[in-house]
Order: sequence, then structure tokens, then C-alpha cells
Amino acid sequence: MGYDFMGKGQVTAPGFEAEELRGFSRTVAEIEWLLVILIMLYQVVQGRSDESNAQVYFGLVIYSAFVIGFRYFNIYRTESRWKLAIETWVMIIFITWIILNTGRLESPLTNLYLLTIVTSALTLGKLITLLEVALITACYIYIGYSTTDDSLFWISNAGDFMTQLAPMLLVAYITTMLSADIRTALMRIKVLSETDELTGIYNVRAFTSLADRGHKQSIRYGQTYSILMVDSDNLKSVNDAFGHDAGNRLLKLTVTCIQQGLRETDIFARYGGDEFVVMLPHTHADGAFEVAERIRKAIGGTPLDTHGKDVNTTVSIGIASFPDHGAELAMIMNRADQALYTSKNRGRNCCSISGGPQSARAVAEST
Repeated sequence: MGYDFMGKGQVTAPGFEAEELRGFSRTVAEIEWLLVILIMLYQVVQGRSDESNAQVYFGLVIYSAFVIGFRYFNIYRTESRWKLAIETWVMIIFITWIILNTGRLESPLTNLYLLTIVTSALTLGKLITLLEVALITACYIYIGYSTTDDSLFWISNAGDFMTQLAPMLLVAYITTMLSADIRTALMRIKVLSETDELTGIYNVRAFTSLADRGHKQSIRYGQTYSILMVDSDNLKSVNDAFGHDAGNRLLKLTVTCIQQGLRETDIFARYGGDEFVVMLPHTHADGAFEVAERIRKAIGGTPLDTHGKDVNTTVSIGIASFPDHGAELAMIMNRADQALYTSKNRGRNCCSISGGPQSARAVAEST
């Protein structure tokens, strides 16, 4: 399963799977054309003109047509690992055809199988690589033993066969292990770069990317969304009275209370200092106000324990919605921020919706 970027602010490598697949797709395309070029160069150097030579060129034409049709005419439109797997399987069949017509197991092109193994190991993972090694083994058996009376199961032949396949198995194993380690490291780096170190939720960079994507989807499908700007009312006083450790615990407590009031599809991030931002997809201003009130009451009802003494904490929240309060994400964010300051100016511990009468109602309901 790929890593999800949409889950109550829990960072799990945002967009990593899609970006990875696009990169792999470009790499496989380059390898496909590299394979074609290598075989054409081999044919030119050999300078043969027999029937086998014609068969090689026939295979080149068919394989090139497959690559062009499958990749550049979008026969298979959605990028996926199975699309890449199909391409590598066809690559194996193409290499087998070339080897059959250039000397079978005596062909200098048998090592081209390593190209598909490395490609699969780097892009498709252990399972598909194992399947491809099995397919290559079957092709190898066909190439070497389909026209001879010798038995594969004779001890001498079996030993030769395993000796020839051993390098491929070793390359497959080592490459998949290295690939897994590299992908894990890259994913961790990406997660760390888009995670708030203290609270473990998204940072501004991650939120901006996700919110922009959500905004474009809302425009495309005619959907609404709301933004909540949430600010802790007590962080400075807690820091001054009990120290920064208590302030950090207050931020973590605030995050926990906010997360409990959100859905899996909501996007939650630390906006900076004691301020947080939430994007609520498919949510009008009234629905966002209800969510904000739940958050406000949850935080107000959960005191911070400071060495045996409970300290009551509160938050102020500003709300703005698309398209009611603006046509651009930056405008919605700005309106929500203005509504937050409205809540601050009205005594804190309240929720305000951007605009006239709704803000007054928000104050009335929160007192």
C-alpha cells in the first residue's frame, strides 16, 4: 500500500508514491531505448546478412512499435507498478527473441537479461523481481535445451545451468536490497522535511502543497472547503510561568485535542509558533463552525498538568470558506486569519466566521 498524505495531519511521505512512479517510468523508457540502440549497434558491428539477421530486425521493429504505442500513445494511461512490470516482461520476451537468433546460449547478448533484472529490482520490488527471475529462468531453459537431447536433470548440465543463472540471482538479490534501503531513506528524508519536529504533524511547506492541490480539486469539481486558523491563547503565559517544556507539552496537548475532532481527509498542520491551520474538504462555513466549536470545547475541557497543578487552556479560531470568502487559496487563508484576530479581539476562547453577522453569532454561541 502506498503512503497516504491525508490523515489528520499524520505525515506519511506526501505524494511519494506518485513521484516515485513518474521517475521510474522515465527511467524504464530510457532503458527500453537503450536496449534497442545496443542491439542495433551489435547488428551493425556483426555485419551479418543471413535469415537470423532479418529476424533480429523484425524483433526490433515489433518491440519499438510496442514501446511507442504503449508509452507515447497512452494505451495504458495510468502510471502504476503493473504497467512497468508489463513493460519489463515484454523486454524479457524481446531479449529472448534476440538471443534465439544470435547464437542461443553462446550469444554475447545473454547478459542483457541483467538489464531487466536491475530495472525490476530498482523499480518494482522483490515480488515482481522474483517473478521476472522465474520468467528469465524459463526462457533460459527454452533457449538452451529446446533443441537438444541432453537432459537438464543430468548432474553436469544442471551444474552448468545453475552456474549460468547464479549471477542473475545474485544481482537480483543485492539490487532489491539496496533499492529497498535507498527508498526507505529517501522516504524518511521527505517525511522529515515536511513534518513539524515538535508535534509530528505537517509543517507549513507540506500544508501549502496539499492545500493547493485541494483547492484545485475544489475548483475542478465545484466543491467547497473551509480553513480553520487556530491559535493557542495561553502559550506565552504558560512559558513564562512554567517554562518552555510546559509550553511544548501545551502545544502537543492542543494538537491531540484538534486531531480528535477531525476526519481522516482533513489536513492539519502547525502554521508557526502557537498557531495551527486546518483544511476541511467538502465543508461549508456552518459545518466548519461546528468543527471549530468541538475543538474549542475539547481544549477548554482538557487542562494542562504542570507538576501536579492543572492549568486551563483555551484557543481562538478563525474560519473562512471557499468560494464564499474568496476565489483563491491565499485569500481564504487571509480571511481565516482575519477572523482569528476577530476572535482574539473579542476576548479569546471563541470562534469567528469571516464576514459580518456570522462572526457576531459565533461570539454569542461561544460565550
